[in-house]
This record gives sequence, C-alpha cells and structure tokens, in this order.
Amino acid sequence: MKIVNRAPAHVRMRFKSGRIAIALTVSVLFAGVQAWASSCTTQALLQPADRDAIVAAGNSIADAIATQKAELLQGQLLPSVVADWEGIRNVAQNAGPLVKGGELHWRTAYLLDATDLKAVQDAQFFCTNSDNTLTVTVNLRNLPPGKYTLMVADYTGAALAGQLALILGADSTAGGKWKLGGIFAREGAIEGHDGIWFWTHARELAGKKATWSSWFDYDAARSLLLPVDFLSTPNLEKLNREQAQLGPNPAESLPLTVTGSPNGAEKSWKITALHLDTTLHTVDLGLVYEGAGLTDPVAARAEAVTVMGGLLKLHPELRDNFHGLWAYAERDGKQSYAIELAMRDIP
Repeated sequence: MKIVNRAPAHVRMRFKSGRIAIALTVSVLFAGVQAWASSCTTQALLQPADRDAIVAAGNSIADAIATQKAELLQGQLLPSVVADWEGIRNVAQNAGPLVKGGELHWRTAYLLDATDLKAVQDAQFFCTNSDNTLTVTVNLRNLPPGKYTLMVADYTGAALAGQLALILGADSTAGGKWKLGGIFAREGAIEGHDGIWFWTHARELAGKKATWSSWFDYDAARSLLLPVDFLSTPNLEKLNREQAQLGPNPAESLPLTVTGSPNGAEKSWKITALHLDTTLHTVDLGLVYEGAGLTDPVAARAEAVTVMGGLLKLHPELRDNFHGLWAYAERDGKQSYAIELAMRDIP
C-alpha cells in the first residue's frame, strides 16, 4: 500500500497519458486541423554533416540526463525556453530512473523545417521515408519559426527499458547550434512487458469481451511504444482503430456512481475520472472521485477503499488484469486524499 498527498496522475502527468511528468517548453501537443504544413527530413535522408551535428547534440544532452548533471542541461537551453528551466529540470530528474543502467540507442530522428512560418503557430510535418512506403506525421502546437529536430531513443538493458525523446532547436543567436527545447521520457516496459505484449494482450481481452481491461491495455501499449503523443505512425493508427472498435471509451461512462458501507451506513460516490496509472511502474488504474472532504486519515482511507471496491463490483474483470488501483479523493476541485492498493488488498 502507498499513501501520498499529491495531484492526481491524470493531471500531474498530462499528456497520459502519460507516465513521466512532461514539460515541453515550446508547447508541443496534438495540433488542430489548421496546422501549417512544414517540411520534414527523415534520418536516412539527412546530409552527413547535419546528422553528425544532431547526434552530437543529442548525445550530450542525453548524457547530462543520464548522469543527472543539471547545470550542463541548463547551459544547453534554447533562449526561448530559459524561463521554463524548472519544469525541464523536473522532467530530467524523473527520467533518470527510466534510463539507469541502459545503453543509449537512437531509434530515429527527424529534421523539422519551420522557417517558413510567419509567426508562432501550429505546424504539421509529414515525414516520408526514401521509398515513399511510410509516412510519420508530427503535430506541433504554438511552434515559433525555425529549424527543429525530434530525436527518439531507447535505453537497452535498462530495467525500465526507458524511452527518451528530445526536441532540439537551431539557435540563431549561436550560429545555428542545436540546443534543448523539450524532454520526454517514459518506460518502454512495465513488469517486463513491452508495448507489443500489451497490444497482443488487449486483443486477447477484447476476444473475451473484457472491454474495459482491453481498452486500458491499448492505452498501455500506446504509451510503451512511443515516449510522445504528437507522433502519428501507421502502426499507431492501426492500434487506435482497434481500440475504437471496442466501443465507447470507459471515460464516456463517467460520472459513475458506486455505493458501499464503510461505516455501516450505505453511501454513494461519483467517480469522475478513470485512467491508466503507472506511477509505481506497475499496471494500475487511477480513479478520481468526489470525496466527502474527510480530514481523519482512518475515515478517509475507509472511504477510498470502499470506492475502489465499488468500482470492482461493477467491473470485476479489472481485478484480474491490473496490479492495483489508485484512488484520488477530490472536494471542491482540490485533492484531499490519495491511496494505492494492490487488487488483492481491496475487499
């Protein structure tokens, strides 16, 4: 069991979906349909000099993250993101355990040319390989004009199979030197299983009509396959289509009312959010519910456990397919209590 006092994972880790807290200082997110189409060059098509410069910059920043040398990272920031240093440092610190003990291997890199932008705006990049058989789409929001590169790496041999992504920008005030604009990091495996395993397991659960469990396994697969959410690949599009075929997102059933009797008298609570939660590097689900604002720890714990049990009574399949549950009590928009329990410990 773990009890904490912090923001819910779905807020703290947004994107998603995430997992490690993400701070991208050029506000890189899914872009809208009005995004300006800019040019992209894939790794294989880069000129040798460009490739060498990008890899050298990426290696330097990745090494500073792995060795937790904050002062080196701070010295490599793009001027436009210097004010966001605290957020970047937090991401780098959280990335440390993910890459520990692993060997850096760059999976891919994309050179993103947004010099034609007239102002800060959304940008969309179509990155096609040399034989035109594969196109990856990169969607960035609120991007200043300039040249950027997106680099994605894996840390082979790391216990958590860490994934790292960097956004670098060419600093026009330093002769076009590549500097840091954003860091992303996630596990590449949970409890020894990678994204492909979770994708396969999601299909198996779908065949058993365990719809909610399947849905969240697709979420896990997506997270473990890429460390960012603004990349669209043919494989991810296929995963998304499969997930959509399951039916409505479980979140669309919210708020969900559960009942229980923590102190003898039956009460009801509303669950307002439900999401995959890998805070402890296990496959947990996190739920947010409208708490009673209890200040007594014993009573607050009893309430949270009852809400957990109420959810599992409505969806017993979740008990067999996930490690545990996080319960986040909220009152008037503020978190008042949080607890994590393994499924076996939830009545």
